[in-house]
Amino acid sequence: MSEGAYQRLWEASHVTLQEALEKEPALLEPVPSQERQSFQYRVSVLYLYYLGLLRRFDTAYDQMVQPQKRRLLRRLLDGVAGRVLELKDELVRVDLCETHYLDRVLHDLKLTPADLEVTIPKYFLLEQSSVVKARQKMLADILARLEPLMHQEALGKMGRTEAIILVQSTERARQGRLRATFMREIKKEEERDRKSQDIGQRKFSQDQGATVIQKVWKGYLQRKLIRQNRRVEMEFIGMIPVTNKTGPTMNILNQAFLGEESRRIRQVEKEEEFRDAIGKTHSSLKETEGPDMKERMKDQIRQWFIECHALTGRFPDYPDEASGGSSVIFSDKTPEQVKLELEALAQETKKKEQEKSKEKDKEKEKEREKEKEKKEKQKKKEQDVTLKALPSKFIPVINAGHEEFTNLWKNRCDNKHPSQHFDSETLREEKRKEVELEIQAQVDELMRQELMNLRLAVDKEETRGLLKPPKKKPGKKSGKRKKEKDLTSDRSVDSLFEELVVIGLIKKNLLVSLSDYFGDCLYAGSSLGVANKMPMPSLFDIRQNVALYGVLRLGSHDIHSMAPHVRSFLLVGPRGMGKKMLVQAVCTETGANLFDLSPDNVMGKYPGKTGAQLLVHIVFKVARILQPSVIWIGNTEKIFYKKVPKEEKLMDPKRIKKDLVKAAKQLSPGDRVMLIGTTEHPQLAEMKGLCRFYERILFLPRPDYASRYVLWKHLLEKRRPGTQLGQNLDISALSRVSDGYTAGRILHAIQLTLTERRLFLMSKRPLVASEFVGHLARMDPVYREEEESLKEWFFNTPLAKKNIKFSRDQQEAEEARLAKEKKKKK
Repeated sequence: MSEGAYQRLWEASHVTLQEALEKEPALLEPVPSQERQSFQYRVSVLYLYYLGLLRRFDTAYDQMVQPQKRRLLRRLLDGVAGRVLELKDELVRVDLCETHYLDRVLHDLKLTPADLEVTIPKYFLLEQSSVVKARQKMLADILARLEPLMHQEALGKMGRTEAIILVQSTERARQGRLRATFMREIKKEEERDRKSQDIGQRKFSQDQGATVIQKVWKGYLQRKLIRQNRRVEMEFIGMIPVTNKTGPTMNILNQAFLGEESRRIRQVEKEEEFRDAIGKTHSSLKETEGPDMKERMKDQIRQWFIECHALTGRFPDYPDEASGGSSVIFSDKTPEQVKLELEALAQETKKKEQEKSKEKDKEKEKEREKEKEKKEKQKKKEQDVTLKALPSKFIPVINAGHEEFTNLWKNRCDNKHPSQHFDSETLREEKRKEVELEIQAQVDELMRQELMNLRLAVDKEETRGLLKPPKKKPGKKSGKRKKEKDLTSDRSVDSLFEELVVIGLIKKNLLVSLSDYFGDCLYAGSSLGVANKMPMPSLFDIRQNVALYGVLRLGSHDIHSMAPHVRSFLLVGPRGMGKKMLVQAVCTETGANLFDLSPDNVMGKYPGKTGAQLLVHIVFKVARILQPSVIWIGNTEKIFYKKVPKEEKLMDPKRIKKDLVKAAKQLSPGDRVMLIGTTEHPQLAEMKGLCRFYERILFLPRPDYASRYVLWKHLLEKRRPGTQLGQNLDISALSRVSDGYTAGRILHAIQLTLTERRLFLMSKRPLVASEFVGHLARMDPVYREEEESLKEWFFNTPLAKKNIKFSRDQQEAEEARLAKEKKKKK
């Protein structure tokens, strides 16, 4: 795509953004609880609008070259991403569920399920690639030093006799396989010779032989052409997987990829030029326009002194820095307005004196307090009845970016800067404001001294205090906590990092993309919602929630500091559902460090009474400094055990619980540290403790039919890219047969079936569904008792309880309404 195409994409995105901003005020109006569905529909529409904008702004920011446009796009991209997170929280509050079914909204907006995908901004990894590479190199160096020691320990476990027996058995197996292939070939040759002798050779003339060859060849060509046409048609309608094509298509894709990379290189060059120009422009403006600015400000302030003295008979108090300094004077106010302000200040002082006298009447105040309490209770009841969206922190940022685009970039001709060079006029205007603020601070110091001299000379007054801002009333300090004691103040971060790697608390993350977690969405979710049923989330929904709670928050400091704060979330599901894969995907997509605080991994490390405190302190200290960081707690139910089993008492899995809870509470907005817990047996843990620690709970049930179909299709294609699976393979039948099996079991069955030898024989012997059934039959599925036990636990979580209670109340209200209608008819 050309630069003009990205500019047009940006302009079209702002048209959609304008529509979304026009719909925002309607969410702030209170709505009765009876209109919950319509409120949920409006929130869902805005959510889909901003998801589409996130996708477009990410594409434009990734490929735009002009540095000033990219700065504005970055603010818009972060603002839209933050608004998506806010609307996600609104949907959870309205639906009382972590999973939302937007099929009806998709249909009304003429969108597809692909539009529900949460786009992960590319700059998350591109802008910190050097930092990520440096950390990976440090981790690889430490692990390389430890590898010889681990290798020696591993070698010492096998004796000489065992090694000889192993070599002998493998050699005998190899010879047996070779002998079997030789014998098979000999038998085939003997059978061919016998058949040729029984039938006898038939003699053909030259013309007859040529005719037979032509028939066979023409038939072969025609059958091949029909197969190709049929495959192209089936690929087009999506009935069979698309083969990886080479040739012109690959050349076009390679050219597009090279074009994107060349744009990113140009972005770096233009950014360096722009940064150099910023410093030069600032210094030149300070030298050329700075003296004139200073004199003009002094003249205006002196004129203000004279006018105030003529109006009030004395020189005014100079505003202090907290109230804005001389910027209050430069707000184009007349002396009459200044007089009114002074009178208003005098009235405020009188009011304060009256309030002090009223404080003496304690009895009246108590009565008023009681009345206020009653009113507050009534307001709370009204709030319970009504629905209303919370005010957004990101809407002002988005509005400011939209206005800047409309005023500055919308109608600007791009032919003025065909090389995507920065706009010097816009840069000078921005820097002029900064220079004015710097000079204003210098002028304020000079004019305060001049004002003191004027008072001494004219009014014969001694120094009088500055115009101070009103004092804040003493109240409860909110959001301030006691600072943690640094137990390792004498140690560097590198030494702590190395220590955590050596003892195994920092682990190397496997490079796994979040898009590799395959699954399909639930298409009939809204119909179940109308029936007051809570449908189980699909694998697609789980991937979306992990992207929203984990990736988007950790990827950017600006988003994390302003978005609704989420410190931790819990992944609950049977074994093989990909919980650990999701944790590694969060680390991969954000470039985060992976800390492992699983009870099995913590056992025996930092022993003693103070050991647990030191362990948690070091982990959280390093995680904060080297953010973004993910702290993974596998088998997290062990930390919150109701009763520790006898066989695990020596491990003492609950020893870090107290310090872990304290450390998690210390995380504040801007600390890009996420705690992710995984568990297969949450029933063994205390419900209250587990749900208090983890702010979000994501349930991973076994895959439904649609997700299993997508799993089989993608995993088979990924096992051997470019290999044609053939039309004999019935993926639908495999999806039916594998009901109850997790994604891990399906992957294991594919790996056991599609060996290297079987893939080599694919052209001769097409793959069929029955080959996988034997391997699946040897594996344990998710039994109904296990699944029902997990569902029962999930339905007892706080959010699920609210959902069940709300649906029950709705059902009772509907039954009462129907009963009243029956009575009226009678």
